[in-house]
Amino acid sequence: MHVGDFVPFYFCPRSIMLYIINQRNHQELAYRGGQEPILHLEADLRTSVSWAEENNKAWAFTLSNAGASYFEDRNDLSKLNEIDWEAVHATRWGGEGISPTIKEGKQAEFLVEECFPWSLIERIGVSAQGIYTQVNTVLSNTVHQPRIEIKKEWYY
Repeated sequence: MHVGDFVPFYFCPRSIMLYIINQRNHQELAYRGGQEPILHLEADLRTSVSWAEENNKAWAFTLSNAGASYFEDRNDLSKLNEIDWEAVHATRWGGEGISPTIKEGKQAEFLVEECFPWSLIERIGVSAQGIYTQVNTVLSNTVHQPRIEIKKEWYY
C-alpha cells in the first residue's frame, strides 16, 4: 500500500495545505481557485475507525505529513497522545521563535484505505454564505445531510 491509496483527513482546520491554496501562487500546485470553495468535512475519529475495522479497511494516523518520505504512523488509538496536539492546534508554524517541529506536527493526518463513507460525515464547514447556500442546495435531495456551518475561523 501507498499513501495515495488512502483518504486523508487533517486533525485541524486551517491546515498548511489550505494556507498554500489560499496563496494561489505555489509553483507545484495546479489549483489556483483559492480557499473559498474548499469544504471541511468532519467525522468522528472513533466511529471512523470502527467503520474501517468492520469493513476490513486499513487505517492509521500519522505524526506528521503522510506525503513526506519520513513520516511515522500508528494504528492504535491508545497512541493518540503521540500526536503533537499543541502543533496541530497552532496558528503559527514558521518564522522567528517557532520550532520546525511545529510545522511537522501540524500536518498529522488520519488515513482510511480506499474510500470513506459519506454517511460518516457529521459536519461540513464552509467559508461564507454563498458556499453554504451552494452546499445546502446540492445536499437538499440526499438521504444523509450533515449539518453545514459557516466557520470563518477555519479559513485564512
